[in-house]
Order: sequence, then structure tokens, then C-alpha cells
Amino acid sequence: MRFIETWIPATLVSTRDLAPGIREFLIRPDQFDAAAYPVGSHINISVTIDGLPETRSYSLVGEATSAGFKIAVRRADDSRGGSRYMWQLAPGARLDITQPASLLAVDWAREHYCLIAGGIGITPILGAAQALARRGADVTLHYAVRSRGEAAYLDDLAAMLGDRLVVHASDEGRRLDLDAVFASLPQGALALFCGPMRMLDAARHAWIGAGHPLPDLRYETFGSSGTLPTETFRVRLKGSDVELEIPRERSMLDVLNASGHDVMYDCKRGECGLCAINVVEVDGEIDHRDVFFSDHQKQSNQKICACVSRARGTITVDTLLRADAI
Repeated sequence: MRFIETWIPATLVSTRDLAPGIREFLIRPDQFDAAAYPVGSHINISVTIDGLPETRSYSLVGEATSAGFKIAVRRADDSRGGSRYMWQLAPGARLDITQPASLLAVDWAREHYCLIAGGIGITPILGAAQALARRGADVTLHYAVRSRGEAAYLDDLAAMLGDRLVVHASDEGRRLDLDAVFASLPQGALALFCGPMRMLDAARHAWIGAGHPLPDLRYETFGSSGTLPTETFRVRLKGSDVELEIPRERSMLDVLNASGHDVMYDCKRGECGLCAINVVEVDGEIDHRDVFFSDHQKQSNQKICACVSRARGTITVDTLLRADAI
């Protein structure tokens, strides 16, 4: 498994509000050595949602410091409850967290870099900007937000990057044109992206349309973002009378495993595909929130990543677990 979760105790040292609806949390492990971590790293945090233990993943903000780990959480009332839990914490709160891990591979030998951040997606991109600016790299950051007042770390980025920071604020009529941005990049440029799923889909299409190889678009995603609102749905198990309700605060993976219908998993971020299960019937609509399956595979609705993807209505799945085979 790529993600071996070693949980360590930590303390919430402080919080500060960065923008309306965005709060920064400084978390310090009990045994903290301030070791450097890769760009794009995240930590998992043990949270409690409706009295049940859950896990939420948050990108680390910026490069390593001696103060601890920084994350920034957007308060999202339509989320699965993680942000509400984090926002009710006060300094001094005790937490269980994992060590930093990253899947965002950066090739530091490129001549040109393009960073794309959508909203709270700035959290892993900030560290990449710091590392590239420190190396004197040719880098431009495109930051898409509703308004400058809602843009976290804007002053820090402006001081660091100057005119290499391009803010695309919707209320100023400056929406991000990914087709134009990617068409202007020379071949061999590396793009690092973090934003909601719809924005990622648009970025992948624009990147390919501009003639760039898809592996040169590296990305982090919001595991909770999709095209449909987060709501309760139902899952039927093929060949049985079992029907489970998946509340908006929990994932299909967690509910299936808690009910004894074992599904393997690894990343729990919709990236590795290990938790993918067969879809037999759809009475409603599937909201594929993973980055593992291709557009064609998602349209076919033959499989679903149980860790992040959701649905509207009822779906019938086959976990391939057979009681008579145990």
C-alpha cells in the first residue's frame, strides 16, 4: 500500500481566519522534527461526525516550518461534515493525524512551470510556488477566485511572485480561460493544478487540446467535490436483500465496510482505484468524483470508486464478496 497510516498525537496550536469562510490551522505533533516534506503533501486528521469516527484529508500549506503543519479549511455547509468539525475546534485541542504523504510528483528540471489554483485549491499550490520561486524558476500562477476578498494568501503570493501572479476574479469579469493559458505555454512546460472536479475536467481537456502530453499536467483534487450536491443516497447489494443508506456525512466505502461488506482501499482520495466496485444498475445518477477513471469509463457507469464518488437515487453494486466463499 502506498499510504500506510501511522497515526501520531498532535495539538492544535492556533487558528486564524484568512478570508470569509477560510480558516488556517497550525497543528504541531507531539514529536515534531520539522523535516521537509514533498510538495503537494497532505495529512489525514481523525474527526468525529455525528458521533462516529471519520477521517478527512487536508493539504499542507507551504513548505515545512519549525512551527508545525499548516492547513487551511474552507467552511462548506454542503460538505460531509469535516469542515464543520474543524471549525468548532479551539487552540489546545488534541488531534490524531498522519505523517505527510504526497502523490504530486514535480520535475524540477523543466524550463517553464504553470500553476493553477481554484479557490481553496491554493493550499498545495502555495508550497509549489515557494519552492519554484526559491529556485529562480520560470513560473506563473493563475489563481481563480470569486473575488479577491475571498482569496487566501493573496498578499503572500503577490509579494513572492509579483506580476507572475495572475488573479482571475469572477466579480471583476476576469474568468480563467484555460484554453488560452495552456495554448500560450511552450512544449515541455509542466503544469501543477488543484481545484474542484469540474475545473479539473476542463483543465484536462484544455491541456490535451493545446497539444501538451497529459502526464505533464499534475494535479491534486478535492476529494469531496463533484457535479452533484452532496446528499443521502442508497446502495443495494447484488444477489441479496441488503440495501444501505449512505448519509451525506459518510462515504460509501465507510458504510460498506462498517456493515461487514468488505471493500479494499488505499488512498481514500479517488486516485488509486483500489476501492472500485462493479455497478449493476443505476436508478438515478452517479456522481464520479475520482481521478482514476477516464471520461469514457465514467460515462459507462460500470464501476464506481467507493471512497469519494456518490450518487443521486439508488444504485445496485457488486462488491464481489460472497458469504459462501468465506
